[in-house]
Amino acid sequence: MEGVGSNLKVVESSRRIRYCDGLLRVLGLLLTLVAAILTGAHKETKTIPISITKTLPTLHVPVTAKWHYMSAFVYFFVSNAIAFSYAAASLVASMAVRTSKDKTGLVVVILDMAIMGLLLSANGAAIAVGILGQYGNSHVQWRKVCNSFGGFCHQMTAAITLSLVGSLVFFWLVAVALLNLHKKSR
Repeated sequence: MEGVGSNLKVVESSRRIRYCDGLLRVLGLLLTLVAAILTGAHKETKTIPISITKTLPTLHVPVTAKWHYMSAFVYFFVSNAIAFSYAAASLVASMAVRTSKDKTGLVVVILDMAIMGLLLSANGAAIAVGILGQYGNSHVQWRKVCNSFGGFCHQMTAAITLSLVGSLVFFWLVAVALLNLHKKSR
């Protein structure tokens, strides 16, 4: 009788882990999708007064801020698109792992770690450019631009925040897989 109770606990624990894994994968999929959409869909155009010399009149030049003008934002966008695509594929793969006993689960965990690293590096690059946009750098004469393009900067901040949470979701996917592995080894 004691063996039946422990088998039920294992089955219940396994269901809980699969449910948590599926929920985290859907959450990662949604977060990286929204981060990519926020990045790719927004641009802001402002008319900026430019004074060349004190004797010439001020020129009013329309300037547009777009994500693809900065390579760090391109990397950020592409990384979130890759993470979204992977999250969709891994959701399907993790459902297939439920019935198979092969090494697919190990491959998925390794890819989860790779996606987490990709997202964290893209977030770091985007944050660095965002800080330059917010504060500028007087040593190299880079002026702050977020005072002129506030909407663009706020939208990128939201995208970066969502992507950071998405990278934490992939971290938790790896943690859940390690906990599951630890429970199986007992």
